[in-house]
Amino acid sequence: MNALYEFFKQLYLRLPLSPGLRYRIGHLRRRWMRRGLATIQVDAADVLALPAAADAGAGHDTSCHGTDSFPRGQEGQPDWVFFGVIDWHFRYQRPQQLALALARSGQRVFYVSVNFVDSAQPGFELERLDPALPLFQVFFHLPGPHSVYAGPPNEPTLDLLRTGQLSLWERAGIRQAVHVVQHPYWFGLAAFLPPARLVYDCMDFHAGFDNTGDAHAEGEQRLIALADLTIVTSDYLADHARQQGARQVAMIRNAAEFDHFRTAADGSTSLKAGAGERRPILGYYGAIAEWFDPELVARLSAAFPRADIVLIGADTAGVGQRLSSLANVRMTGEKPYAELPAWLAQFDVCLIPFRITELTLATNPVKAYEYLSAGKPVVSVDLPELQAFGDLVYRARDADDFVAQVSTALAECAAASTEANTQLRQRRMAFAAGQTWAQRAADLLQAAHQRASEPAVSVVVVAYNQWALTERCLASLVAHDDAGPLQIIVVDNASADATPQRLRAWAEADPQRRQVILNADNRGFGPAVNQGLAAATGDYLVVLNNDTIVGPGWARGMRRHFEVDAQLGLICPITNNIGNEAQVALPGKTPEEVFTAARRYSFQRSGRLLPLPNVAFFCVMMPRRVYEAVGPLDEQFVPGFFEDDDYCLRVREKGWTIGCSEDVFVYHELSASFDAEGATRRQAIFARNKALFEKKWGAWTPHVYREESLPRP
Repeated sequence: MNALYEFFKQLYLRLPLSPGLRYRIGHLRRRWMRRGLATIQVDAADVLALPAAADAGAGHDTSCHGTDSFPRGQEGQPDWVFFGVIDWHFRYQRPQQLALALARSGQRVFYVSVNFVDSAQPGFELERLDPALPLFQVFFHLPGPHSVYAGPPNEPTLDLLRTGQLSLWERAGIRQAVHVVQHPYWFGLAAFLPPARLVYDCMDFHAGFDNTGDAHAEGEQRLIALADLTIVTSDYLADHARQQGARQVAMIRNAAEFDHFRTAADGSTSLKAGAGERRPILGYYGAIAEWFDPELVARLSAAFPRADIVLIGADTAGVGQRLSSLANVRMTGEKPYAELPAWLAQFDVCLIPFRITELTLATNPVKAYEYLSAGKPVVSVDLPELQAFGDLVYRARDADDFVAQVSTALAECAAASTEANTQLRQRRMAFAAGQTWAQRAADLLQAAHQRASEPAVSVVVVAYNQWALTERCLASLVAHDDAGPLQIIVVDNASADATPQRLRAWAEADPQRRQVILNADNRGFGPAVNQGLAAATGDYLVVLNNDTIVGPGWARGMRRHFEVDAQLGLICPITNNIGNEAQVALPGKTPEEVFTAARRYSFQRSGRLLPLPNVAFFCVMMPRRVYEAVGPLDEQFVPGFFEDDDYCLRVREKGWTIGCSEDVFVYHELSASFDAEGATRRQAIFARNKALFEKKWGAWTPHVYREESLPRP
């Protein structure tokens, strides 16, 4: 069966098939490989037809056919979503190993395939990869042949993917996530979802691949610059990431599934030797692509005519044709991961015969760890990442040295029983035992939750009576501080209720991050905001009304827009209640119901910024550099109204733009403080401050709504 499969696979790769036919054949092949695995098919329309107020992921069937109920993630812990560079079933390597190790540690993991379901209706197919683990592969719906390697998705394609992503989050009940992006194609989909921390897995030097276009190279630059964390496999890639402006870099090198490969050490998994004399085997397994050096193999063939050279892997570079005349070179084609230890057990010397290119200089070869798990002698070209292996690997400077190192390795095999060589094998295996995927996953977990390098955000909240609203607002800030260090400054304008006493107790619970300023009299909104901003230390400054509720990722979502647009000076989120274009008509009677509806709206607009002439200061964010250039709010507009319009004009006067983050929602009660003032006094304040504004700037342009702001019939 395997031989027949390999025959048809090679036929498929070599025939001049049209892209459409190749796609359909590949789709049938993938479905055959996945036979027996539990899957569910989900159309986004079915998920989004459920009431928006329902708890997403609960209250309806979430079982995979033929499996137990759909497992939930750990309470209070984010789910992990891998945006893959390969399909799960393509070739078992780093992407799958990290995802599997995380699932084994108890994390719920979704692995997004590079393959798609051929459908014009957005949605996804979910494949349960292991009945005992919370591990799934996701296939989003897209119409017709589509390759992630051809270039980034266009906007219509991205819209379909966004809707599919929304339906996945709702169906699976995902609330927060860590997005691990392994290919630049996914940048537009994965990078701008506020409840998701962005991790870029820079496992290879993508520009070194023959099929990497300029668009993907540019996408990787944007990905590195925007990622909350960039993980790398080599020192070369660490330098590359830092040069591209990476905020935080963590070294997560490759590893081996030690228990899987150590069985090759005693030959218990080895294939049966054929009849006749046992010839030494120089072996290699892995991709045989443009970085593989056939000339080096030809040199070995000539230098060791009494040895067999076995090359295992898919040949995409025509190496087999170039070596076909060499009698002692055997190319087996690709072999399943489960069979590799049996082949490894037959190898006397393991090879890494790569060309020296920018791609391989950046490589931390997985196979080195796997070879060493069996204690085998390894001969490699002198890759920088192998220098740390010391005498555990024979490294060669050039072709002549490679031949010499193979001779040394064969001599080691001939004297395998000596004490020195026995200890060498043991040291190799001990080293590999300390380089497992479980350890790498633990390192990734720790790095992903480190937030010290993220930009600090200072939030200024002005309070005046109405402690219940202020308490609710502060509780939401504390609950959703996942985007980095959060400083919360509350300025109280001489509240007559329990607010001052409650604020003192609240600040004492976390004095490093909480600060309270208690005014002896009501100074008004603008002056109180200025007090808070003067005390703020963050890289980004937020002015937030006390009658608001923030949600998961709110600060990260707004901050993202500044990170991609240097001209942006001031931003607000969408909301359910405000007197301008930032208002979006959303169903729901309670904040929880409105937040659920808002997720459906904002997820499908991730990364989008609505340009505006001005924003209301119910919730605004600005970089510190903007505040330092523009200065504090104008305090003549007391107790409130028009200080925000005035500030927006001052920001624009300095050359910055203003916008509304369509992918971030903040709930707002609307003017709760002013409602308490009474309609007559409120109107008088409005008229007075309007006159002051028009004296300073000329005629005031009233705020307007947009179509999305208006209630639906």
